[in-house]
Amino acid sequence: MISAPILDNESKRQAAVEKYRLLDTMPEDSYDNITSIIASVCDAPISLITLVDKARNFIKSGHGVDITESERDISFCGHAIASDDDIMIVNDAREDVRFKDNPLLTDFKAIFYAGVPLVDANGYKLGTLCVYDNKPRTLVAHQIKALKAMGKQVMHLFEERYKTFKLLAMQKELEERNEELKDFAGIVSHDLKAPLSNIIMITKLLKESEKNLSQQSIDYLGYLRDSSNNMSRYIDGILQFYSSNELVTEEYDSVSYVDTIEDVIAMTVKDDHIKINYIPEYDTTLLTHEVALKQILMNLMTNAIKYNDKEETLININLEENKEEYIITIRDNGSGIAPENLKSIFKLFYIATQEDRNGKQGTGIGLATVARLIDHMQGKITVDSQLGEWTEFKITLPRKGTLETA
Repeated sequence: MISAPILDNESKRQAAVEKYRLLDTMPEDSYDNITSIIASVCDAPISLITLVDKARNFIKSGHGVDITESERDISFCGHAIASDDDIMIVNDAREDVRFKDNPLLTDFKAIFYAGVPLVDANGYKLGTLCVYDNKPRTLVAHQIKALKAMGKQVMHLFEERYKTFKLLAMQKELEERNEELKDFAGIVSHDLKAPLSNIIMITKLLKESEKNLSQQSIDYLGYLRDSSNNMSRYIDGILQFYSSNELVTEEYDSVSYVDTIEDVIAMTVKDDHIKINYIPEYDTTLLTHEVALKQILMNLMTNAIKYNDKEETLININLEENKEEYIITIRDNGSGIAPENLKSIFKLFYIATQEDRNGKQGTGIGLATVARLIDHMQGKITVDSQLGEWTEFKITLPRKGTLETA
């Protein structure tokens, strides 16, 4: 008997085997189906998918046998991966010097063997797809072709497994980074909020005694107050953005459409020149995330009010529903959005308009938060606009349960 040789690139080959995390794993239907099919095609009582480990053959799938591993140095598969051929066929192991007195031959009657190496994209031979028989024989052309094709399919399953692990690792890394960013935003915001509050308070006190100040000092205090307020809004927006996913849980709320609209109007509309149109008689119960929905509507309505250059601000809210989703549309008569800005307005920190009607610059966080919330709710949002005339946001949310019309 000649022991199965150790390859020149053994350390790299072994690393390639281990990266798929298949050693010592349980049987799986996807592999067992292949060994069953190839045993039938080759008319062989035994078919295996093996991975050649350091000192053993690990049998990932075994059709016709109950063992899960064998010694590498006596294995046929160890010789198969050392061969330069794309298939190794041993018609009669009793006449092959490599397998004379081999325990697989003497104890298990492994007389016939045919195996194709499982080769990864880098050329490393990981193991084999093989068949055994207890009598001397040959394979015909279509059986050889099928064995090679199935070997490629096994390698395809290996690669898909590896890609899945990489994707899961990337997902975990992204989740960890998002948590780190969220923690960072919380820490930085907390550290900044206190001194900002002090600055705003001191500015207010100084303004109250402005009769003792020069006009230049008064102007500087105004700049300081506005900058501090802008920074405070920016910090609040960052915190809101990174905590938005906490508003969407696996549980859903029964939400009255009319009550939700009335609550949002109460929190956003402060002037008589703002007119909100919706159909109060059309009350529907939505099974959704109440806090997240209110946050979305408040943000969109606040924007519709702030970025409106008309004497009278008009906002139309409409709800449509079908078997699979409900659609909320918010349309205003404001200053509109330039066509070149429409595709970017949901990006974090993107500012489409320099100033609102009060001369304040936006943070570029609000609409990004809206988009993030809707994504967590498995919905979508679109925008259309005519510069100088109107803007319309359309929110589509999946129906999570039966909606009942009052």
